[in-house]
Amino acid sequence: MNQGVGREMPFSRTKIRVGCLVFCKDEVVLIRRTRPSGDHYSVPGGNVGHGEDLIDALRRELREELKLDLDRATWPQLCWVQDQMVSRPGPTAPPRKLHFLFRIHIEARVRSELATVEHDELPDGDVEEGEFVWVDYRSVSSLQLYPALGNALAALPGPDAPAGNVLLPALTDETYRWV
Repeated sequence: MNQGVGREMPFSRTKIRVGCLVFCKDEVVLIRRTRPSGDHYSVPGGNVGHGEDLIDALRRELREELKLDLDRATWPQLCWVQDQMVSRPGPTAPPRKLHFLFRIHIEARVRSELATVEHDELPDGDVEEGEFVWVDYRSVSSLQLYPALGNALAALPGPDAPAGNVLLPALTDETYRWV
């Protein structure tokens, strides 16, 4: 009997995801979600639609989540790329994800007008709330952060410093755990 028939193999699909480090001086905004195992943080962003340009996807995600008009920020700078092949709970086979992580800067007056809560629709139709929190970028290495860029971000000598090696270590079942 062929057990592979009708079942999708893990990582047989690839999704592209954009994320954005939104800086205001030395602080960066993260989405904090409270989970039974502790707080989990992520950078604003999401999946790129079929045929969608990366910057257009970034513009859409920032508008949807933060209520941020990208025209009120510096032009997005690609900082890092992270490859992800991590098993996750659920009935569907996990996709491979390629994360394109950008950096922008905004002024304090723009920051004051941004959303403070993000509403993330779950596959079952429920909505999970996340709180936007501003943290000093040098402190993020101690956070459970997705994608796993905390060490690279915290190591920057300044918010405008070159990111260095664009390729971050891969996320795998050995290096990352869903919370």
